[in-house]
Order: sequence, then C-alpha cells, then structure tokens
Amino acid sequence: MNVALSAPALADAGHAVPAVGRSLGRRVTLLLLLPSTLWFLLLLLLPLLIILVFSLGERSPVGGYSAALTLDNYLNLGSRAKAFYNTLLLAPLGTLVCLVAAYPLAYFLAVKVQRNRSLLLTLVIVPFWTSFLIRTYAWIFILGGKGLPALLAMVGLENVRLINTPTAVLIGIVYGYLPLMVFPIYVSLEKLDKRLLEASSDLGASAFETFRRVTLPLSAPGVITGSMLVFILLMGEFLIPAILGGGKVFFVGNALVDLFLQSRNWPFGSAVAMTLVAMMLAIIALYLKLVARYGKRGTEGML
Repeated sequence: MNVALSAPALADAGHAVPAVGRSLGRRVTLLLLLPSTLWFLLLLLLPLLIILVFSLGERSPVGGYSAALTLDNYLNLGSRAKAFYNTLLLAPLGTLVCLVAAYPLAYFLAVKVQRNRSLLLTLVIVPFWTSFLIRTYAWIFILGGKGLPALLAMVGLENVRLINTPTAVLIGIVYGYLPLMVFPIYVSLEKLDKRLLEASSDLGASAFETFRRVTLPLSAPGVITGSMLVFILLMGEFLIPAILGGGKVFFVGNALVDLFLQSRNWPFGSAVAMTLVAMMLAIIALYLKLVARYGKRGTEGML
C-alpha cells in the first residue's frame, strides 16, 4: 500500500529527527557530568558546609565542636591577625619575586633558545622529582649558621641571621614555587609570533617599547595564570613557614594546624578557614575579571 506524505508532514518529520538527537545528546552529557558533579558536591561543597556549621559553634570543654549559633569566633579573628598579616604580606611578595625571576627565564627558553630546549625545560622540572619536604629541609643547612652566614662572615659580613626569618621563608617560597610560574609564562611566550618583534623593531621601537607594547600584552594570560596559581597555593602554605620560619614566621595554614590539632578549637579554626576561603574567592573573582579583560587582547598595551 502506498502512502503519500504531504510536504508539511515531511518537514515536521525532518525537524523531529534533529530535536530527538539534541535531546539524546543532552542526556548523554548529563550522564557524563554526573560523576564529576557528585564528586564536586561530596569533596568540596559538603566539607565547606560542615566547616561553616562548625564556625558558628563553640569549643566543647574537652575540645572539638559543641553545637551553638554564635558569631564569637569571627569576632575573635583579631587574635590571629599576625598569621593573616604574614600571609597577606609574604604570599603577594613571594608571587612578585617568582614573577620577576621566572619571566626572563621563560622568555629565554621560549624566544632565545633554539637547540636543547627540551633539555632545559626538563631541568626546570627536575626539582619536582624530589620530595618538597626534603628540598625545604635542605635550606635549613644552606641558611643556617654553617651555610650562607658562614660564607658571608668570611668576607666580613658577620652576625648575619637568615634562618627563622621572613627572608628565609621568602627564599623557600621562591625556590619551591618558581617552576609553577615559569611554565604558564613559557606557554604564552612560545606562541608569540616572532615577526611581530621584528616588525616593531623595523618601525623604530626600542627594545623596551617592543616589550611593553608587544611581548608583555601577548604574554599577559600566562603572567596572570602563573601569578594566581602561585598566589593561591601560597595562601594555604604551611610547610615552608613551619620549617624555615621556625615558629617565628607563621601563615594562616600554621594557625589552622595549631587550632585543629593542638588546641582543638575546631569552631575558631573553622572560622579562620572560612575567612581564608572567602578571601580566596574574592581573589579568584578578580583573576577571572583580569582574564576576561586581558586574555583575548592582541597587541594592545597593558600599561
């Protein structure tokens, strides 16, 4: 039996097939996202919710958490002002020093090196092959009385103290986190079209003007990404201040360890942690704004 279909019916059938395909595609996408979404809820949002609830409670007589609804823990944040001060001072400063040290190295690897580039990049990665703890401990000897201070004493600079000072912590920060700053900048500079540098020079721009108007704007995404990567990790740093600061230079991470594991004041520790999280969210929002502003710029100057 022959069945004749009208033109409108054929058109409706043609539209129905893509609609079914799109619906099936959305379902498949949701199924693929479901495991990661559950993982995100279980390991990030749920712990944050627990910490938030703890921060509104009270310390029980034997330590730990006692149910309550109070803001006293947040009002007492001033007692850990020194930890926040050290973190907000040394974390940005360490990030800046890492940036100043990493940019020339990344530029040299991406623009100047033609041969053995892979070998040099491997040498940058080599420190990650050793335990971060062991590498940080090594600086105790280097910065201790028999290390750099002894060498400085031989040239007439006596009584120089480096270990257990902010300088020691800053040195440890730069040493430990420099590779994390190098690679994002390197990736941005590697994509740099060398013809733009030649064109800038042919048009009479000085080396500084070429850097300011061409190189720096094009590498801005790498600079921003590397800076935020290092800064976010430094905000939660614990090991370097604990080892090289000797209990005299401590970050928020050290305060959290003290509150949770030693004094067992979980509500106050939770309030400190939530404050740190809020600060990091504000910083990430600024990061996203900077990426949106500079990430897609071409040769427009940043300054």
